Amino acid sequence: MASSEPAPSNPSETNRSPASHPQDEIPPAKHDPYAALRVANFRNYLTASLLSTVGVQVRTVAIGWELYERTGSASALGFVGLVQFVPVFFLTLAAGHAADRYNRKNLLMFSQVLMGLASLGLAVSSYFSAPIAFSYICLLLAGLGRAFSAPARWSLLPDLAPKHLLASSITWNTSGFQVASVVGPALGGLTIAQTGGATVAFGFDVVCSILVLILLLPVRVTSRTKSPERPSLRSFLAGYHFVTQSKLILATITLDLFAVFLGGATALLPIFAKDILHVGASGLGWLRAAPSLGAVVMALYLAHRPPMRKAGQALMWAVAGFGIATIVFGLSGNPALSFVMLFLTGACDNISVVVRATLIQILTPDSMRGRVSAVNAIFIGSSNELGGFESGMTAQFFGPIASVVGGGVGTLLVVLIVDMLWPEVRRLGELHRAGVSHKLDLEPAEPLLAGKSPAAESVSSSKGSQNDD
Repeated sequence: MASSEPAPSNPSETNRSPASHPQDEIPPAKHDPYAALRVANFRNYLTASLLSTVGVQVRTVAIGWELYERTGSASALGFVGLVQFVPVFFLTLAAGHAADRYNRKNLLMFSQVLMGLASLGLAVSSYFSAPIAFSYICLLLAGLGRAFSAPARWSLLPDLAPKHLLASSITWNTSGFQVASVVGPALGGLTIAQTGGATVAFGFDVVCSILVLILLLPVRVTSRTKSPERPSLRSFLAGYHFVTQSKLILATITLDLFAVFLGGATALLPIFAKDILHVGASGLGWLRAAPSLGAVVMALYLAHRPPMRKAGQALMWAVAGFGIATIVFGLSGNPALSFVMLFLTGACDNISVVVRATLIQILTPDSMRGRVSAVNAIFIGSSNELGGFESGMTAQFFGPIASVVGGGVGTLLVVLIVDMLWPEVRRLGELHRAGVSHKLDLEPAEPLLAGKSPAAESVSSSKGSQNDD
């Protein structure tokens, strides 16, 4: 979240000429995997993101364990995802518009306050054994925080380091997220096992939220192009229209959406840990950490390699591998094999995340990045919550094994369908060339109609990306 450049007098909103923007610096000839980590603002952002994710993962393990301990119901686990999805679905587009008009760092801090208050409420609820409904109210507040967090977080990332370090920043940001997702679940499971309940785990997330706010305070953001549009239904939907006009973005979002929705097994891990694998709370923490551990290994591998030359093929094979590993996990009764399969789902998913996130950042105009990130958050971020609800409901009626195996099979079918509908995804080569091609396509675009808003112009010009390979 940062830049080593001297900050302007008003770092968040000051306008500078394109030539003086640090993002226009000429990239070094030699690949430097650690270049982004040398940018001070980005290091602050990355550390804050890591702490935030650790806290959220601890909270996620704690709420799943507590609800299943108190209710013994798979549907109770499913409703955890549904409750958090509701505010994301209804508010994220508005939050994305706000991220294009207002200070993105302040929005991110506001969202962290909401999530910290949600965990404080869960801690109180756990300590006093309050009715289950109160826990769902707190989760609703957490979902409200997430609705504002995702657009602000992703749209802020390109403002923190030079443009030629964007792919490196995304890779390290993803790596940090996955490292935190390894530490968080393991720490959550250990905390529950040692304290005999979830109260301390929820309190830990509150402390993490406070530390995140402290880390974000000194972050200074480079100048950016603010959206001139006033809030309206048309401006709220501009990000959606942009995504639907860009085949590469639409295809990668669709692929990830349905793969996660159908193939996600994490919502049912409390059931597998307790009733199938018999590994207890600490085992649940390690199972929950396994996908993130796989993602960390893959992220570090990608960070130390030059950019992928055949990103499209890598994406398709990765999602297919995610589905196969999910099927094997569902059929496994061995804790070690189950851990390995979850590890592989994380490794495969990381490839998908890096490809999709890089494409979105490269192809999206800065003035629309918040709204496009909001659409991405709805279709991708919420697929985790809706996927958890879907898994909980199918497990309630058909059992957890059938739910997970069926989801893995569905993921493989999604890969085949996307390959048939959008063959350009398979032909996608180096990611930075997709961005160059997109910009070149914009130059001979049709004359803009009089009266079009800048956002509408961006949507129209995005048609050029439909031919990207």
